[in-house]
Parts: sequence; C-alpha cells; structure tokens
Amino acid sequence: MGIISWIIMGGLAGWVASMITGRNQNMGLIANIVVGVIGGVLGGWIASLLGLGTIIGFNLGSFLIALGGSCLLLIVTGIYKKKK
Repeated sequence: MGIISWIIMGGLAGWVASMITGRNQNMGLIANIVVGVIGGVLGGWIASLLGLGTIIGFNLGSFLIALGGSCLLLIVTGIYKKKK
C-alpha cells in the first residue's frame, strides 16, 4: 500500500475505533490518522503472529485488522491514562 492508502485507511480505522471506544469528541483528524496507522501496524503484527493474515491492501480484511489494532491501542492508552 502507498502512503496515501495508509493515511486513508488509518484515518478511517482511527475514526471508527474512536467511536467504538467513546473517544470521538477528544480526537481530531490528525489523531485519528495517527492512531489508525499505528493501530494498523500493531494489528498487522498481532494478526500475523496469530496466523490471521496481514494488511496487504485496501480491503475489508485489512480494515478490520487495522480497526482491531486501533481499538486495542486506544484501550491500552486509556488504561494507562487512568492509572496516572
């Protein structure tokens, strides 16, 4: 995937993940993109370890992997912020 695809996929995954985790009001466009891209990398790494596949293109499977990684990232950072 090219950089534009990563930005679009990351933005969508980060936005949906922020709505699922209830943080949509606290995040802007750039934060959604950053969370989505990092979540995509994290989700791709975990999915490849579990044998579920990887992010190979702009498709539903890749989106779901990025969404799962983004949700995981937001949940973990939320737990960390609550402990502080």
